[in-house]
Amino acid sequence: MYSEKVIDHFSNPRNVGEIENPSGVGTVGNAKCGDIMRMYLDIDNNEVIRSCKFKTFGCGAAIATSSMATELVIGKTVQEAMSVTNQAVMDALDGLPPVKVHCSLLAEEAIHAALWDYAQKNHVVIEGLEEPKKDIGHDVG
Repeated sequence: MYSEKVIDHFSNPRNVGEIENPSGVGTVGNAKCGDIMRMYLDIDNNEVIRSCKFKTFGCGAAIATSSMATELVIGKTVQEAMSVTNQAVMDALDGLPPVKVHCSLLAEEAIHAALWDYAQKNHVVIEGLEEPKKDIGHDVG
C-alpha cells in the first residue's frame, strides 16, 4: 500500500521541529481528516531556503509528505520552491494511495503559506504565489 520511501519518511522524518525566528511560517489543515501542518522557513538574503522544518499533527502519510516537502525545498530559491507541487512530493515518495493524495496537497499548501508569510514580512512578490485561504492557527506542537 505505501512505498518504502513513504514508510521511511514516516518512520524517520527529516527536519522535524521549529525554526527560531523563521523567515516565514505557514499553517494549513484539512478539516475532513484532521491533519494540520506547520512549515517553518529560514531564507537568506539571496532568497535561498537555508532550512525548512515542520510540525505535523496527522496520519503517517501527512508526516511523510511534510518530511519530503522540507527535503525538496531546502537549497532552492523562493521562486524555485514554487515548483514543489503536491505531484512533485508524491513523485519523490514513489506515490501515495489515492485516499492519501490530500496529504501531498497539504504539504504544497504549507510551503506556499510559509512563502506567503515570508513575502508579506519582506514586502516581496513571489511570482505565482497566491494568498492562502486561511491560517487555521491551531497549535501543532
